[in-house]
Amino acid sequence: MAIRLFRDRRPRLLAPSRILRETPRQTGGGHEREELVEHASETLARTNRAFALAARLLDRPARERIALLHAWCRHCDELADETGDPADAVQWLEAIRVLTRRAIEGHPTAEITFDSFGQLAKEAGLTAEMAEDVLEGFALDVAGWRPRTEGDLMRYAYHVAGAVGVMAAHALHAPDSDHEALDRACDLGLFFELVNMARNMGADDAADRNYLPVEWLAEAGIPPGEHMKPIYREQLVTLVARLLDLADQHGAAGRYGAARLPFRRRWAVLTAVNIYGDVAREVRRRGAAAWDHRVRKPAPAKLRAVIQAFAEALRQPEEPAQWPRWTRAELLIAVRMAGPIAPIPMTPLPDEDAP
Repeated sequence: MAIRLFRDRRPRLLAPSRILRETPRQTGGGHEREELVEHASETLARTNRAFALAARLLDRPARERIALLHAWCRHCDELADETGDPADAVQWLEAIRVLTRRAIEGHPTAEITFDSFGQLAKEAGLTAEMAEDVLEGFALDVAGWRPRTEGDLMRYAYHVAGAVGVMAAHALHAPDSDHEALDRACDLGLFFELVNMARNMGADDAADRNYLPVEWLAEAGIPPGEHMKPIYREQLVTLVARLLDLADQHGAAGRYGAARLPFRRRWAVLTAVNIYGDVAREVRRRGAAAWDHRVRKPAPAKLRAVIQAFAEALRQPEEPAQWPRWTRAELLIAVRMAGPIAPIPMTPLPDEDAP
């Protein structure tokens, strides 16, 4: 059997399974760390300008590890989105899981982004369970999953972003015993994801994805799958405001937790929060027109976010007036009780090197 990924629909052999079994452990896949960091940093600069700007404020070790983490998350997301065929998507996901697991175990993968993740996993003590929490979000998308309740929505947000925040905290050397740091890092991830959901409502609908809970839609009188129709636009504005209210709670908690960080890391975190906070406010301001054009913040607005964050990082933040309804502990319980999405059996692919 061979593990393949299909970039741009063209088959490409990553590595025959017999080679994968016999290859000795080699963290980073044999690449120099500088090469891995350079590739990850280029990915960050290309794919997320807001985070790239915030990352520039970090000290070098933190900046490099965050870039390595972002590159893996982004690459997995891109791979999972590259095919619309459900059967192919399942094979994509299984390949991602195999390569991620091998990288964590210290084996080369023949994919620089996964090799980079292996380097980070060794440095930060990331585990297969942490990675699987993130990959389960892709599995939910592949399965065509939709949230029925607010709890379902938040469980999904935990998978695709809250769990990433926890991994980022580990990348910055927060120990497992520091539950407060991990909780606030999770809150930051949830904040970013909920704002993205609000901003990308139209694009997600075009991709046949909807993260608004069915119960919310029913309460608003919107039939499933029709929330983007013009006749329901005012009801949608109300539901998105509800989504952003959740985001604001987690953003405030994450902002409060940033006070525990060294100054430069606190400044960087607050910059990212301010940029996404501006996006959330713009979505609210536009109302029914919020999805006519994607909300983007121009460079001057981002510069103001940096300056504002610098001033905020100099003073002790006030405790949030309202702590989030959904805690990391509650979400972890929901995640463990739900269990993983059952994988669809894969059809083995022929080994290209076989006679």
